[in-house]
Formats: sequence, C-alpha cells, structure tokens
Amino acid sequence: MLAKVKMALRIKTDALDAELNALINSALLDLGVAGIISDVLTTTGADAIVTQAVITYCKMNFGLPEDYDRLKRSYDEQKAQLATCSGYTHWLNTEA
Repeated sequence: MLAKVKMALRIKTDALDAELNALINSALLDLGVAGIISDVLTTTGADAIVTQAVITYCKMNFGLPEDYDRLKRSYDEQKAQLATCSGYTHWLNTEA
C-alpha cells in the first residue's frame, strides 16, 4: 500500500516512508474504529475501495494541503459508505 500512497502523492523518495507508513496505519485504525472489519484492513490485501480511502486519508493529512476540507469530506463519505456496507462490517453478519 505504501507504493500506492507514494504514487498518489507523487513522492519518489524513500525519505518519507516512515511518516507515510504512520499515516497508512492511522487510516486503517480510523476505519477500524468506524466498524470496518479487520479482514479488509491490511496493508497488503486491501481492496481498491479501502485503498482509495487510505489514499484520501493520507492526502488529507500529509503536509498542509490547500484542499483539506474537500479531502476531509471525501474521506468521511468513503468511511461512511464502508461502514454501512455488510461486506465490510459485522453488523449484518450473524456469524461473527
């Protein structure tokens, strides 16, 4: 996932990897707090929807983006959609 975040942020250096990894982990934890199941919250096996939410989170929190408010709304919407989808939560899964 780090490579995808770096590409989205147009970062080519490895000097920021620690900061970006911290943001990725923070995004995954934030999605987990919202009720997204841990099965889909991995840095290696995340699907495109989760990956896009993580990228948006990283864009929102990396540096001082001029479009923070737009990114925040976008991330919050992505998180809300994931939190209401039965494939990403346990709330409709009676087996969990």
